[in-house]
Amino acid sequence: MMIGTALLPLAAFFLTPAHAFAPTSLSKRPAAAQPCFVSRPHRSSVARPLVVLQMSDDFGSLMPAKPEMTRKEKLEESSDQFIYNFQISLGEGVEEPPELETLRVARAKGADSPELTIRIYELMIEQGMRYDKDEAGILTPTDFDIKNNLDVEEVQAEFAYLYKYGIGLIKRGLMAESDVKKIVMERLIERTGLTPEEFDKWLGY
Repeated sequence: MMIGTALLPLAAFFLTPAHAFAPTSLSKRPAAAQPCFVSRPHRSSVARPLVVLQMSDDFGSLMPAKPEMTRKEKLEESSDQFIYNFQISLGEGVEEPPELETLRVARAKGADSPELTIRIYELMIEQGMRYDKDEAGILTPTDFDIKNNLDVEEVQAEFAYLYKYGIGLIKRGLMAESDVKKIVMERLIERTGLTPEEFDKWLGY
């Protein structure tokens, strides 16, 4: 990462922010059972007129609109979901990372949007760097040697994704550039053993 200038210009690479903090649910609920309508015999041979409710075309407009969530409310909701998903995905006996408790505390004390975003980003990185995920979505500690496997395509892709994610947070005004740089340096670049310049080159910048 070019410490002086690289972060902001690279923001264009970030994906659209529609669900930035909405981790995928670990399981899908079964679809609700559909009602089964059983035909009943007519009690009379006299045909009854079909009653049709004449609903006004404006009926929908009479319903109160669902209030739009603020950015902070969306972050709070996503934080809660992330915490919950992380907790239930940890394998049996696997200790929680300290970053999970840090996010939990921040949420409990009503932290502002910038702090929540920092804590979420830190936990995202640690999830990607410290755990293996099986087909059922269960997380277990990894013993993968990152520094000696930088030529593995999947390793590079994981680092690139998390790096671009941070850049996107800057672009959207959710995190300060200085905060993203600090997190990237300490939690991504340091794990590779590369210099910031080598890290940028490794990712193709």
